[in-house]
Amino acid sequence: MAKFAVSSNVVSTSYGLYGDSYLEDTLGIFSRKVAISSAAALGVVALLAGCASAPADDAADGGSLAVPCMVSDSGGFDDKSFNQSGYEGLTAASDELGVTPITVESAAETDFAPNIQSLVDQGCTLITTVGFLLADATKEAAAANPDVNFAIVDDSSIVADNVKPIVFDTAQAAFLAGYTAASYSTTGVVGTFGGMQIPPVTIFMDGFADGVAYYNQENGANVKVVGWDVASQTGSFTGGFAAGVEAKTAAQGLIDQNADVIFPVGGPIFLSAAEAIKDSGKDIPLIGVDSDAYLTAPEIKSMFLTSVLKQVGVGVADVTLAAADGKFDNTPFVGTLANGGVGLAPFHDYASKVNPDLQSQLDAITKGINDGSIKVVSPSSPK
Repeated sequence: MAKFAVSSNVVSTSYGLYGDSYLEDTLGIFSRKVAISSAAALGVVALLAGCASAPADDAADGGSLAVPCMVSDSGGFDDKSFNQSGYEGLTAASDELGVTPITVESAAETDFAPNIQSLVDQGCTLITTVGFLLADATKEAAAANPDVNFAIVDDSSIVADNVKPIVFDTAQAAFLAGYTAASYSTTGVVGTFGGMQIPPVTIFMDGFADGVAYYNQENGANVKVVGWDVASQTGSFTGGFAAGVEAKTAAQGLIDQNADVIFPVGGPIFLSAAEAIKDSGKDIPLIGVDSDAYLTAPEIKSMFLTSVLKQVGVGVADVTLAAADGKFDNTPFVGTLANGGVGLAPFHDYASKVNPDLQSQLDAITKGINDGSIKVVSPSSPK
């Protein structure tokens, strides 16, 4: 069960976590200056599956990194979510280093192993695999190729000298989103549903539900969460990460239970949730995940109250630059509120609709999480 503890001595402080640019402002996370704006997501277009040609003799001056490479999961690099963010981090770091990365998209899980092998065959020296579902293929490839370094997003189960986990304590940022949803709700019901029931998904849902519970505790309220039960670790899932009838049906189930804020966790499944809301004729805002959906899904931007940011690009860029300096190790990169690896997006069009005191309350909660006086713990939190 996710747990939190609260100190009565929380002081309101602004941490600046709600701006659009998030690499430059992290707390000393880079030794090099690399800035990736979340607005850069708008410039990512039509990335073709398959591998680019390997660069000739490209290497960072004095560094050991020659060819940084990446394999997506089945969502692809234009998923408006964590694959896209990871790609942006890789390309930003590669630009800084003056090298050309090699990337390959996966259409299905059966593509993972052959895609990784194709990058090994092309001489990649750092291969980043994007997503928990690539863990088995990454583990096998790392064991078979001990001279190749690997980084994997959203998994810390592989223990090997040449594998570095890139993980995120997204429960912290989702806690802020849950508090926000409860504050905004007028029906007293908010909802969430996920793609697959795996730790990188349920950690968002745990944090969200606990943030609602904290709102109730601090404000004498009784806002209910539908779609996820923290104690039993059970809830509503579509079984995958594609937009479609399953996601629309899951969202409709929450609408039928009177939820007036919906938090879909799983890449583009939010698109189907938006369809369900439009069909209902109700004014129900969404909360995005991974990237700022207001920027990455401009066609429905007016529907987003905020987004929980999992700054995959921050982690990927950090690991890529460190490897270029010969500083690769297997110590996990853990994104937190304190280091800018996770955060909450601006309220954008909803800025004038939320409680005027909400931002100061979120700033105080953020400070409490950072100093440990508010503890946010999910069974899926990075170990």
